[in-house]
Amino acid sequence: MDTMRERFVSVTSRLLDEDPRLALVLAEITMDGFRPAQERHPERVINVGIREQLLVGVGGGLALTGLRPVVHTFASFLVERPFEQVKLDFGHQGTGGVLVSSSGSYDWPAGGYTHMAPGDVALMDTLDGWTVHVPGHPDEAEALMRHAYAAGDDKVYVRLSEQSNSAPRPVDGVGFRTVREGRGGVVIAVGPLLDNVLAATEGMDVTVLYATTVRPFDDAALRAAAATGPGAVGTADVVLVEPYLAGTSTAAANDALAAVPHRVLGLGVARAELRRYGTSEEHIAAHGLDAGSLRSRIGAFLQ
Repeated sequence: MDTMRERFVSVTSRLLDEDPRLALVLAEITMDGFRPAQERHPERVINVGIREQLLVGVGGGLALTGLRPVVHTFASFLVERPFEQVKLDFGHQGTGGVLVSSSGSYDWPAGGYTHMAPGDVALMDTLDGWTVHVPGHPDEAEALMRHAYAAGDDKVYVRLSEQSNSAPRPVDGVGFRTVREGRGGVVIAVGPLLDNVLAATEGMDVTVLYATTVRPFDDAALRAAAATGPGAVGTADVVLVEPYLAGTSTAAANDALAAVPHRVLGLGVARAELRRYGTSEEHIAAHGLDAGSLRSRIGAFLQ
């Protein structure tokens, strides 16, 4: 099976051939995969070199000309380093585009903390009007990228990962999907953590919602799921399991359930920096996001 980043290359290369409005801006990362597309479309496949602020600025400029820019590099260099340009060249200028990241929270531990961005979605949350997709499988990544590229002039962030669930789920780029129904609480699994959540909650009487589009937050889906459980007569219990900074969506869940008594537990990447490279699997375990740790943490909260 190909990775999400490999699927990004193949899908975007095909769509550059099909859609004359689409443009791609890179900063060396993944450039080798796009050399054939650059040869075919030198005016719409632009490599700015290792200049991430320029990367985003060029994307915003292309949007002002009427093109649909796709801007890509590692999450730490796409969201964190050029955040001012994201804020101004897209938000303030009122332009639209698609930011496509890779290697987010700890996908490439050997790169060190400079190549990790567990706070990227939380940072994007400070800006208005961004749609955020977090696919959990390469097939989902393709569907969500196609949705984002065709989304008029909207502002979209697509967070790709080296991690993947074993099988894709149908995604529509809008809301959450119900994967399992129960009455003892609601667990929201985001993107590539669905398999771990399903394994962790096996045999538990809980509803599992699968989120690949996390912004806008699907208030209606959470309220509907909470209404079938103890929230109907008491307190709605919700656990968020996110592959980025723990608690990123806690406020959104609280807002969705403002009219009913509820408790929310946010699980994700801890704030403390892990100062060892290790492997991504070791980082998952260290942050308590493996199936065994999740089962213990979710079970303790719901009991």
